[in-house]
Amino acid sequence: MTHSNNRPLPLEGIMVVALEQAVAAPLCTRHLAEQGARVIKIERPGQGDFARQYDERVNGLSSHFVWVNRSKESLCLDLKTAEGMEILHQLLAEADVLVQNLAPGATTRMGLSYADLHPRYPRLTVCDISGYGQGGPYENKKAYDLMIQSESGFLSVTGTPEPEGMAKAGCSVADIAAGTSAQASILSALLLRGRTGEGSQIDISMLEALVEWMGYPLYYSYNGAPAPVRAGSSHATIYPYGPFPVGDGNTVMLGLQHDREWRGFCELVMKSPELADDPRFATNPRRSANRVKLNGLISDVFSRLALADVTSRLDAAGIANAAVNDMRQVWQHPQLSARDRWFDVMTPAGKVPALKAPGLWFAEAASAVPAVGEHTRPILQSLGYSDEQIEQFERVGVV
Repeated sequence: MTHSNNRPLPLEGIMVVALEQAVAAPLCTRHLAEQGARVIKIERPGQGDFARQYDERVNGLSSHFVWVNRSKESLCLDLKTAEGMEILHQLLAEADVLVQNLAPGATTRMGLSYADLHPRYPRLTVCDISGYGQGGPYENKKAYDLMIQSESGFLSVTGTPEPEGMAKAGCSVADIAAGTSAQASILSALLLRGRTGEGSQIDISMLEALVEWMGYPLYYSYNGAPAPVRAGSSHATIYPYGPFPVGDGNTVMLGLQHDREWRGFCELVMKSPELADDPRFATNPRRSANRVKLNGLISDVFSRLALADVTSRLDAAGIANAAVNDMRQVWQHPQLSARDRWFDVMTPAGKVPALKAPGLWFAEAASAVPAVGEHTRPILQSLGYSDEQIEQFERVGVV
């Protein structure tokens, strides 16, 4: 498969077997699939991945599932049966990567750990994704995205200042951090195999992936210093940086990064150039410490202006600013449309719009969201099973 401008797909010829569920591993393998890999998603016979039942918001399909499971083949296998496990091993003999995020220890009990598989399939990379990683006192602790947001300290710096004000992220940040870390590690492992001829063991911890994202608040509170306070949608330590109401009832989001921008803000936005040298606001630490007073001055100016006027002044001053969009507005975002970032993807419930993966020129590699077991029969046929054998598997629940 190649892109319409004849550029080849980077993972053509790579086969990925995915024992996956929920978000972290499926997001990882969707990105691999759209880089050209063949991804075979192993699902439980019947209902399949439990994420299929999260909601029915996409023409009766789950929003999470549609998001992270396009471009794959779905094979139903009962891995508790000898026949199901035999079929899996036939696939692993051909595969380049095994990705799994089943319950902690599940694949080890099934004989599918890297230690078990490497002697048999030395070129196979095994990527395990779990809440806390292998080893350590939390190894077998169950983990979901919110639990990791909590354990990583993410919740402690997210939300509003009052004691009950902590807030989870509005999307699955721990899953996304783990899935993208897994994708990057798999790409590195494939490059390494090109030099050594051997697959790698990859152990991705959701906790470690999200704590990596927490580097700024960690270092800000280094050596016992106070941590950043929860600041709602404002920045905890940089000011002015956040949402500001304007006179026509709208809200503008703006951010200043340094003193040069502050001077331009005073001159061109506030129309008060003398404010730039006010000792209360001359540096970012002072502006942040005196944010209540500064907020009052900004609000006084903005309350007399419409959103378009404020935005025009901010743009003239080179100050970063943004609209506070809801989901409807994101669907209709003019920048996404102008850059042709949407395409149609087929699902069991018909076509739905989908966003092309960031940075990729080969979005044409994206394909349908599979129905449960949609590819079971053709995959088994490609492995040499007859129609009679497949029908027997179906009767006894192997597939």
